[in-house]
Amino acid sequence: MEIRQLHTFREVTRTMSFTRTAQALNYAQSSVSAQIQALEEELGVTLFDRLGRRVVLTGAGQRLLEYAEKILALADEALAAVPNHGEPVGLLTIGAPETLCAYRLPAVVNAFRSQFPKVDIVFCPSLNGVNWSTLLSDGLADAALSLSEPFHSSTVNVKFLRSEPILVVAAPSHHLAQLDNVMLEDFQTETMLLTEAGCPYRRRFIRTLRSAAVSPANILEFHSLEAIKQCALTGMGVAVLPQVVVQPELNAGRLVSLQVDGLEFNMATQLLWHKDKWISPALQAFLEMTEEMLGQIAAEEAEEQVKERQIEEKKAQRVLMAA
Repeated sequence: MEIRQLHTFREVTRTMSFTRTAQALNYAQSSVSAQIQALEEELGVTLFDRLGRRVVLTGAGQRLLEYAEKILALADEALAAVPNHGEPVGLLTIGAPETLCAYRLPAVVNAFRSQFPKVDIVFCPSLNGVNWSTLLSDGLADAALSLSEPFHSSTVNVKFLRSEPILVVAAPSHHLAQLDNVMLEDFQTETMLLTEAGCPYRRRFIRTLRSAAVSPANILEFHSLEAIKQCALTGMGVAVLPQVVVQPELNAGRLVSLQVDGLEFNMATQLLWHKDKWISPALQAFLEMTEEMLGQIAAEEAEEQVKERQIEEKKAQRVLMAA
């Protein structure tokens, strides 16, 4: 039984797919299958039921997973304990929702990999509404980032990184885009393009509508931010998305942010790690770099917004003077 095999086994339990595991670990799919088969032959058990293209963890697989988590954690500790001239090494597993994986973390990961090339990172794009405390307590991730309303936990360290504005957007041709102000009641007859039911900002939006006794005529639910955005671009409906997701389209005039009376809210990007977790040098470096870089990006964006407001104010003053 090899550490490499246990690592692959654990990744399969997360993805429930040999194909996605191969992609995540940069293996050929045949290598993933061979490693799992070698484990099964050595242990004399079946770890996964193969149901067509799906795999399901068996009881024996569940028992092995408990020990695999402990063994891999100890292996990471051993790697960190052995002198390596202070350079972080090992594997980090980070949980994060699609928004952050796609729009906030690439810059962090690029910088981190340049500075710490001996640290491998596996990202687990998490479904919205995931129980972060359980994810971290079960050892399924070394750390996580959430996009949600601010919260506190007795078992998880929660570090606020930045505020993320949530916008209601539509194509410029949409009839609501022609209004200076949109009322909550206007959504009563609209088709809303929303993320899945567990998404924190969808919950907040629906809660606000319900408080005004508003129920949209149609709700189309997607598990893909890009799909929502593309549907909004066609004029199919009105979307609720983080500003970072739609900023390029707003800048290009392909989408319009609706000014909705009684609806203006932000979510928080927060960095999470378990209070009882041993902080390896690699994890410490990741936590510090993530906090520093996302904070710096937020400050730069805020400075840019101030400049844009000043430009708009000067334009307005020139118009008044010309009149």
